Amino acid sequence: MPISFVTFHFFSSLGIILEIDVVGKYSLEVRKLSLRVLELIREGLGLEPEYFGEELTGGQLLSINHYLPSPDPSLTLGLPKHADPNLITVLLQGSVSGLQVFKDGQWLGVEPLPHAFVVNIGHQLQIISNGKLRSAEHRAVTNSREARTTIVSFISPCQDTIIEPVKSMIDTGVPCFQPFKFKDFLKFYEEKKGDTEAMMKVYKIKP
Repeated sequence: MPISFVTFHFFSSLGIILEIDVVGKYSLEVRKLSLRVLELIREGLGLEPEYFGEELTGGQLLSINHYLPSPDPSLTLGLPKHADPNLITVLLQGSVSGLQVFKDGQWLGVEPLPHAFVVNIGHQLQIISNGKLRSAEHRAVTNSREARTTIVSFISPCQDTIIEPVKSMIDTGVPCFQPFKFKDFLKFYEEKKGDTEAMMKVYKIKP
């Protein structure tokens, strides 16, 4: 399946020339990888075969980000704190560090590994698993020495897909989250500028 949209984010005036056919081939291969990871997650959660079918994985967005070095990185934030609104994210970091995850009240750097991808759990997977899996809050920071380019693939449900916790994940008989259409979640995510606490407060069911 081809990607639905490609975005290019250049946090500088420096351009990057990309071969469109290479981008297309990459998007197809990284989609296959994403679906393989989702299949392993499905097995781990004990969900029925082919649970993550076209309805839950029909959307794909490829984002290419370029960050120039900054003389004072403390004053230049590449991407602010957020968690991804989609199902699952696969990030190619390259060889320059800049990704940080927020855990136990502090920021932890995720150092790049050769020939490796970073996989992030998105909000939709947290809700489908009824909170068994958690979406990862993260940010991108700059440095004073090297430019950094990342390629990010987001796998998402189709716009009109109803998202809700899987019944087998509900231990107490009461789900943690209310059902919603994915497109409505995205609209609210944009309004709240990715604020995880605000997002979860609205969709979470109070005990």
